[in-house]
Amino acid sequence: MLPVAEQVCGELAAQVDQAPFEVVWGHRGDAVQVEVRQKDVPGEPTHAPTVPVEEWGVTFSGHLRVQWARLSLPGSAERIAAEWSEETARGPFWLGFLADASDLLAGTLDPDMVPALVAQVVVPRLASWCAVYTSDAGLGPLRPAYLWHADEARIDSLREELAAITIPVAEGPLTITMNLADSHVLAVPLLARGRGLGVMCLGRSDRFPDDIIQFAEDIGRRAALAMDNARLYAQQAAANRALQRSLLPPDEPEVPGLDYGVVYEPAGETNEVGGDFYDLFAAGDGSWRFAIGDVCGTGPEAAAVTGLARHTLRLLSREGHGVATVLGRLNEAILEEGERARFLTLLHGELTPTPDGLEAKLVSAGHPEALRLRPNGVVEVVTQPQSLLGVFPEVSFKADTVRLAHGDVLLAVTDGVTERRSGSRLLDDDGGLAKLLAECVGLSAQAVAERIRRYVQDFAPEPSADDLAILVLRAAR
Repeated sequence: MLPVAEQVCGELAAQVDQAPFEVVWGHRGDAVQVEVRQKDVPGEPTHAPTVPVEEWGVTFSGHLRVQWARLSLPGSAERIAAEWSEETARGPFWLGFLADASDLLAGTLDPDMVPALVAQVVVPRLASWCAVYTSDAGLGPLRPAYLWHADEARIDSLREELAAITIPVAEGPLTITMNLADSHVLAVPLLARGRGLGVMCLGRSDRFPDDIIQFAEDIGRRAALAMDNARLYAQQAAANRALQRSLLPPDEPEVPGLDYGVVYEPAGETNEVGGDFYDLFAAGDGSWRFAIGDVCGTGPEAAAVTGLARHTLRLLSREGHGVATVLGRLNEAILEEGERARFLTLLHGELTPTPDGLEAKLVSAGHPEALRLRPNGVVEVVTQPQSLLGVFPEVSFKADTVRLAHGDVLLAVTDGVTERRSGSRLLDDDGGLAKLLAECVGLSAQAVAERIRRYVQDFAPEPSADDLAILVLRAAR
């Protein structure tokens, strides 16, 4: 027991963030619980231990993050199963068990984790072992997803026994019983929304009573629904990640005389497309264009405006239109979208190499001020605020011309930086961003961007609720 517990402890500790942590061991009746505790660390995904455990997971309490795993003490599996079977005749116990199982299954949106949670629910309460097989929404053959035995020493031999048989796939919601070596086996179809997602196989030495079969079928329905929800979420998240990537520059261009750095962090959930974007591209005639913008809101509607803005900027810029004209045309295009339109703040600029650095023509359409950092530490605002896009039909723009000598740095951010809040205070109150930029003399463009990102993260203890984009342009020799 002790070597297994030490291995679980080592695997949990290997997944922690690079920050101090403590390990706590606790006795839980018929089990031992191992906990790895950390303060003020993000909720990064974790993986199940490689050795079978009774339960495992991650919990949060204030600033404390706890990774934990529970291991049954030797001989406890049979005792728990016997005690549980005696209790099943009592309705409240059964209802509590199903409620706990539902909470556990609903607590993850990772489709690969659901089979492991299913096994934790049914072993040893319903069966001595559990094998979960899955398929892609009823397409293709079943494949083993997770196997767990109350006696961990028997897992390898059980895996070999199961590999030698064909797992039955019933037509419809019919539960099948069969025999395997010294086990009676219950094969419960995993059906959700009319689709077969796999099979949950339970095994025990004696026959399954009718009430246990009923519980297993109920758990199977809940597990299948959790699995289907997790798959739908994962598919939506993958689609939105692909959409998010399509709205950002496809590559990192090399611009003569320019050192640049970018930080981009959407703040939404995995299944939500952020509203911030940036771009840097060649416009022809030896000039380059850049843009950094913030669309109101997130999701598909914001993504539509982001895509419209990005492609309009590139198309009109390459046709030779100046930055002020481009923004005027983009404003018209957004207004033509009618009710689907979202207003947009945007900083758009043209960069042209000169013998002593870069010449930049800039238009700030309702966007946070662009700042220039001189090598002597002086920080200046270099853009005049003008109307944001997608609100007023009759609006014209005027470009500001800024010269960036060698070593000068131009900083552009979205309001996820300037409006980062800590209590009643904003990051940019009293020129906070300018003061931070003044401390970045001598740094590369990417180093400046990373320092600002870290400061934004450290400014407030809670995660940011807004997207964040940082674009740093440095005139290099």
